[in-house]
Amino acid sequence: MIRLNVFIQVSDDNRAALVATAKELVEASLKDEGCVAYDFFASTTRADVFMICETWKDEASLAAHEKASHFTTLVPKIQELAAMKLEKFAF
Repeated sequence: MIRLNVFIQVSDDNRAALVATAKELVEASLKDEGCVAYDFFASTTRADVFMICETWKDEASLAAHEKASHFTTLVPKIQELAAMKLEKFAF
């Protein structure tokens, strides 16, 4: 399995747009084949920090997700709104 932790830092001005876009990404991604989990978390201590935690069955599932229209449309929007840092783990 593959786990991705995507840390997101956003300004107050872009917060609402980021949350809406991330929720749309989560809803669509949960339907992707091979998606085990796809969650969006808000920090309880910092209003500017969020995290998307993804778990994928295998590399093929993740690769297909990264080519999906919701990914190629919504991830660039998130990147325009906020800074992102990615951690990837295989287990």
